Amino acid sequence: MNKIISLLPSATEIVCALGFQDQLVGRSHECDYPVGITNLPVCTEAKFPQGSSAEIDQSVGALVQKGLSVYEVYNEVLEKLAPDFVVTQSQCEVCAVSMKDVEAAVCQLISSNPQIINLEPVGFQDVFNDILAVGKALGVPQKAQQLVTSLLARIDSVEQTTQPIARKKRVACIEWLSPLMNAANWVPTLVEKAGGVNLFGKEAQHSHYIQWADIEQQNPDVILIMPCGFGIERTLQEINLLTDLPGWKELPAVQNGQVYLTDGNQYFNRPGPRLADSVEIISEILYPETFGRKHPKKDWISLDEALITT
Repeated sequence: MNKIISLLPSATEIVCALGFQDQLVGRSHECDYPVGITNLPVCTEAKFPQGSSAEIDQSVGALVQKGLSVYEVYNEVLEKLAPDFVVTQSQCEVCAVSMKDVEAAVCQLISSNPQIINLEPVGFQDVFNDILAVGKALGVPQKAQQLVTSLLARIDSVEQTTQPIARKKRVACIEWLSPLMNAANWVPTLVEKAGGVNLFGKEAQHSHYIQWADIEQQNPDVILIMPCGFGIERTLQEINLLTDLPGWKELPAVQNGQVYLTDGNQYFNRPGPRLADSVEIISEILYPETFGRKHPKKDWISLDEALITT
């Protein structure tokens, strides 16, 4: 039996979906799904302190600007666990432990000499290519193909259902609150698959800062709030960063109750199997009369309802 360490939450979900949860021996500090994963030894930590959205942005930006890693790898833990495989990524050094950090750590792992499985999820299709890559590396290419086929079938089902809709809703996806940042990479495609028209961010490109005036000018029908690494409760702690903006209450999406909080950390920010759930969540929000509701309020909730219950 192989020993696997995953240093990326989405990679952990991929490894488990392929049937290797019992072979995972270590995880990153952010890996928290599926159930049971948090019992594994932690192999990393963030170098920046937790704080407000603005403070996190400033801390991470300062580290990246200096060419420093945002995360620390526990070399001693990796050595002790002696993995056969280490799964990491090279897409975003802010989102997870980078390839170069793992390579540096692996240079010290003389005893186990693990194979590094490097994922590069920049756009929508990359996520499914990564699932195939993990499956190939772990010796289950057919199972990986079956998983990809199943996930794409769910997404295609949503897309086919929304195709006849004449006027598709225009959607603004917000990935960070201070400073404001759009959601890009695979998110624009998720919106389109769910039957929406994505207003900010482009497929397979990194997210970038935007101005509040940009949102006012585009006047979206729906606003989806999905801060990277934040669940709904965490987002609510700083929702005033949006609701206090000049002109917020006058925005039609706000007046029509079409602002929604989503669990960006568990769904939209994780390029793994649950992107299929992410498409389904968006479709439930945009077209409730067509899809009904399948996901609980911990996954998504209207801002109006969230503010009433807090």
